[in-house]
Amino acid sequence: MGILDGIVEWIAEQVMNGLDLVTSSVLGALGCDMAVFLRYFPAAGTMYQIFVALAIGIILLNWIWQLFKNFGLGAGIEAEDPVKLSVRSVLFIVLAYFSDDIVNTVLKIGGTPYNWILDSELPPISFASFSSVATTIIGVVANGGVALIVLILVLILAWNYLKLLFEAAERYVLLGVLVYTAPVVFSMGASQSTGNIFKAWCRMLGGQIFLLVMNAWCLRLFTSMVGTFLANPLSL
Repeated sequence: MGILDGIVEWIAEQVMNGLDLVTSSVLGALGCDMAVFLRYFPAAGTMYQIFVALAIGIILLNWIWQLFKNFGLGAGIEAEDPVKLSVRSVLFIVLAYFSDDIVNTVLKIGGTPYNWILDSELPPISFASFSSVATTIIGVVANGGVALIVLILVLILAWNYLKLLFEAAERYVLLGVLVYTAPVVFSMGASQSTGNIFKAWCRMLGGQIFLLVMNAWCLRLFTSMVGTFLANPLSL
């Protein structure tokens, strides 16, 4: 069983070293900064100006169409008030044109608590030492196959941790999609009939930022839990 124990311990150590690498790289890259998103999806930045032009064109077309519908009020055709329509159209043209600055401001505000969570001090942690600690504890209460039990615990730990990271990565990609389609969504707010789309997008953007912050918080809690466990493993 000595060779098997050595193989199992080596596999467990590699798994935990992989988690240590992922923790230091992936979690720091995911946040409210779109630099990583543009690195892997460079077309989003290239097509952004196309979306800006498209959004302004949609607003102008809606503006002209709604003004034209006012001539049919006598025939029972519903139309928006021309003054309110003009004010709303001009407002959302400005918002669509400066949507990059607006969204970046929102990301900066949302990224502040995210950075606070990442920069918070946690107990010293070394994932690679978790297997040896678990071996010590299980060795007290179990006989035979200790290394195999440790490997199972390490794999369960690694899998659940990676699922949290995958969820954070998914939130980050969805946030990038919302950010780089913002101009088109701003054009939806220029009309009363499509105003709900703009309101739903605002809720989605705020929700994704909040969930991304919560993902970082959960991951930091996870590492804090492991750090506390390693500091006093026999407390169990």
